[in-house]
Amino acid sequence: MNIQEQARKAETLRKLHAGPRILVLANAWDVTSARIVEELGFPAVATTSAGVANSLGYPDGQRISRDEMFDVVERIARAVNVPVTADAEAGYGLTPKEMAETARALVNTGAVGLNFEDVTGDDESTHVEINLQVEKIEALQEASAAMGVKLVVNARTDVYLMPIGPAETRFERTVERLRAYRKAGADCLFVPGLRDKETIAKIVKAVEAPVNILLQPGGPTLGELQKMGVARASIGSGLMRAALGTTRNVAKALMELRDHTPLMEGAMAYAELNAMLERKRTN
Repeated sequence: MNIQEQARKAETLRKLHAGPRILVLANAWDVTSARIVEELGFPAVATTSAGVANSLGYPDGQRISRDEMFDVVERIARAVNVPVTADAEAGYGLTPKEMAETARALVNTGAVGLNFEDVTGDDESTHVEINLQVEKIEALQEASAAMGVKLVVNARTDVYLMPIGPAETRFERTVERLRAYRKAGADCLFVPGLRDKETIAKIVKAVEAPVNILLQPGGPTLGELQKMGVARASIGSGLMRAALGTTRNVAKALMELRDHTPLMEGAMAYAELNAMLERKRTN
């Protein structure tokens, strides 16, 4: 892929956040899952950090190295025609300089966007100070633009997901961060951990920018999210975990000498899978 084509894909992904329909992302974790998502008609492929890390034997949460994560992203970007946005966790570094390095490495994979979170560890003590996070976002944008591909930044805050700080101030602190990230150049604002419809609607109204919500059991449906004005919805590691759940159920049936046949309903045919992977990308 040349830089001009990559830049075109970045702008395509950016425009997908402007509606009129909500952008739905079924996160992939390897080439095969990405190809399935693409062939079903999704306009973009997003990766899941948990899915990639778990498939290589790591727990989620930046235990995997940037090189290992981006190696998978590159394989995916080479295998599909649609734009690819990568879950880059907290950027695999602590400083704006390291974020610039991450941006350049990501552009070199062929991806055109990234998720970028504001927690670098497992607890709220690693919540990045807001001004530093702003500088990191600016560094991501500036470094990628200098290469000719301005990455589509989906800036994430984990105030609700972790959660961080007193419950009564989470809304105000979330909005403060999201507004700052938008001002720094973020294209979309990601608030995982939210299920409450009223709070989601208030955040969309307060930030006046594209908002990404994580699809979760007990949360709003895609139709409800679209009515609220949510621009983007993603499933995170959900597809990967569903696939592993099926794997465990079939293996358990085999182990217990039960009939595994009903559990195999819906499995892709061997020939179908091979044929899909033999089809070449066009650009």
